[in-house]
Amino acid sequence: MPERRLLALLSLALIAGCTRSEAPPKPAIALPSILLVTLDTTRADAIGPATPSFNALAARGRRFDFAYAAVPQTLPSHLSMLTGLYPAGHGVHENARNFPADRVVLAERLKQAGYETGAFVSAFALARRFGVARGFTTYDDDFGNGRAERPANETTDHALAWLNAQKSQPLFLWVHYYDPHYPYTPPEPFRSRYATNPYLGEVASMDEQLGRLVAAFNRKARRGAAIVVLADHGEGLGDHGEAQHGNLLYQSTMHVPLLLAGPGVPRGVVDAPVSTRRVFHTILDWAGIDKTNSLRAANAEIVVGEAMKPFLDYGWQPQVMTVEGRQKTILAGRTTEVYDVVADPGETKNIAANASLSREVRATLRDYPIPSLQAAASSTSLADEERKKLASLGYVSSDVKPIIRADAPRPADMTALFPILDKASGLFVREQYAEAIPLLEQILARDPHNLDAALRLATAHSALGHDAEATAGYRRAQSIAPDSPDVQTYLALHQARGAEWKEAEPLLEKIVNENPNRVPALEALATIREREGRFGDAIALRQRVFALRTPTPQELVKLGNVAMESGDTATAIDAFEKARAAQGKEFHSNLELGVLYLSSRRFEDARAALDRVSPKHPAYPLALFKRAQVSVLLNESDAAARIAAARAGADAMTRQLIAQEKLFANR
Repeated sequence: MPERRLLALLSLALIAGCTRSEAPPKPAIALPSILLVTLDTTRADAIGPATPSFNALAARGRRFDFAYAAVPQTLPSHLSMLTGLYPAGHGVHENARNFPADRVVLAERLKQAGYETGAFVSAFALARRFGVARGFTTYDDDFGNGRAERPANETTDHALAWLNAQKSQPLFLWVHYYDPHYPYTPPEPFRSRYATNPYLGEVASMDEQLGRLVAAFNRKARRGAAIVVLADHGEGLGDHGEAQHGNLLYQSTMHVPLLLAGPGVPRGVVDAPVSTRRVFHTILDWAGIDKTNSLRAANAEIVVGEAMKPFLDYGWQPQVMTVEGRQKTILAGRTTEVYDVVADPGETKNIAANASLSREVRATLRDYPIPSLQAAASSTSLADEERKKLASLGYVSSDVKPIIRADAPRPADMTALFPILDKASGLFVREQYAEAIPLLEQILARDPHNLDAALRLATAHSALGHDAEATAGYRRAQSIAPDSPDVQTYLALHQARGAEWKEAEPLLEKIVNENPNRVPALEALATIREREGRFGDAIALRQRVFALRTPTPQELVKLGNVAMESGDTATAIDAFEKARAAQGKEFHSNLELGVLYLSSRRFEDARAALDRVSPKHPAYPLALFKRAQVSVLLNESDAAARIAAARAGADAMTRQLIAQEKLFANR
């Protein structure tokens, strides 16, 4: 295979996937409506008696028996389907990272071609804040009540409501189901029916909703429906020592179900290996945009996959795989594994010693780009609330640039640590530091160069006020990575928490100057500026943080209070208004907002805000006083009664203010 063909294989610069283009000419023929359904965490061997809806659809279409995910994590795998690119091309290698703005996604291409676009996702891992929503007129990622996920029946309800409301065609609808994720808790009757295999019960419950969705879509698609159903990755279930997914490249997590049904799709089964990234090209083909690489032709390819999470988070060996024919090759550092996945689907016998790898496979494994640690570690800034949502889903990524070493372990040799790493990370993000500490110590006993664990251990001690242990922990981290900006940042955050917080100031200033987007340092320096009374500087720092990540309502309220105290009325009003929009009835800063409106002579807004202040508010006498002022300024008919109410409800402070208020004279 020529070098040019290899680059196309890797999809690092595929024209259809990564460059912006003018709207394609609309074809003369009618375009079909297209349904894309992604089944999260569904192994290929989960398809069978538990999935009658999938089976029925496959029977009238084309099933791919050897389809492979590009990466065993939700966000990057979906981005490969939506861009046609492997992670090395679209730039996202694990969850909780931002999708680069210069990559074009499938929905954008379809919208240009005249499609009405809608998406309904079921977990925070695919929230719009990560950039995956581009091109969708409707993107429903509202899981309700602060939840991080929703069951398939709720997602289906939302999708069907959207379908019923559509008046024109063609439609492009993407529906994502999340149910088979751990913990496995299927609803009845599937819980009882699959009591000994609740994972399969989750798959069966999801399949029921798939049938409901497909039936509705077929009724709606007047010109015939084009349907793709596939999984983003599988689930380890203990195979090769991996209980869940994300760390390894074996069949349990990479081999996934895939089917096509619709115009131009011959019935049958394809046993050649294919990558799920080709869903992008297949849908472009249906839409009359570009036939290149479409699965309707099912051309043979060398399939590529990666699992970079252990490399990016812990500094372990990066992992790349290829599948050519029936032969699968995994490269991790200098270790090569080769399996005949047809004769040995469980990958129990490594035949690398006697295997012959093609020139193309060797070149692909050798040349596959390893992600930049610096770019990966700094690409996303999450609020604490967002981190906790991801942790509740079992997804926690490191923000620390690991130390890369020649003798780094192979992830497949570290499987005993996977559950400990996941549990420790989740506890740490949820601020359950006392429970996290012994687990972090176990990790470091086995993997002493794990910088992420070392810093989390020191930080856990710091948060609990264990100064001696925290200091020792930061010294240990410095011995692992003497020049690491991450170590400097965490040490400065430790100093900023304590009584000697002034000592952290010069170090934080240095960190922020050298790394302007390092959110924890910006936050800590903002807190120090507030303690110093330098409110203008604190506000500017907070605004820099919020430009890098979405603020929580609580953070907006805090910014509003600081801005109000500093006399920055415009910033304070803006912060409080955004917080109120997010919190609704849970917003409790109406008094502050009313006072700010009043000072800005926005009297009607002030009236509305002050009327929302509860009589139970500890400063309600002030609300009565301010409301009486507004009443006079608006010439309300009940102004006298408002003044009387303010006097009757006055406390020591407002009694004096009322006596001095000229607006109340002679009233």
